[in-house]
Amino acid sequence: MVEIISRRDGPRREDAALRRIIGDNRATITRLADHLTGGGYSASKAPKPAPKPQGLIIHDLGSARPAEEPHPVVRISLNGRVILVDENSSRQMHHLGDIRSRQGREVFVLATGENGFFAPVDAEIAGMLAELDGCVLDGEEGEQELAAEVGKRLGLA
Repeated sequence: MVEIISRRDGPRREDAALRRIIGDNRATITRLADHLTGGGYSASKAPKPAPKPQGLIIHDLGSARPAEEPHPVVRISLNGRVILVDENSSRQMHHLGDIRSRQGREVFVLATGENGFFAPVDAEIAGMLAELDGCVLDGEEGEQELAAEVGKRLGLA
């Protein structure tokens, strides 16, 4: 035979009696706690006033560099993106296109709407680089030659 013993819902009779005794003697317990802590118990329970700011609070973020004139350079990333980057801040200025593999050959694809890019390059840049769209890169030096030619056509070299 198996007996199942489960807890009842709600507090136990002993717990309810203890809570009632503590509640009835709260003033005495507080007085004893203050006596033992030198008044620290009541002081810790009292609401604390919010600190008032004194004067101006100035945050110095260190030596901020003055804005420099951007120095654009053409870079080709490891994943084949051809981008125009500010050499001073290393921030991307324009995404010019991608190097993609077509029929076993690496080809430069200009970032235009016709080539399926969501953010095409400006019409002015697209006009300068239109002849390079679809050009085949030869050998290991093909990427450097492409970067140099793009820089030359954009007037960076």
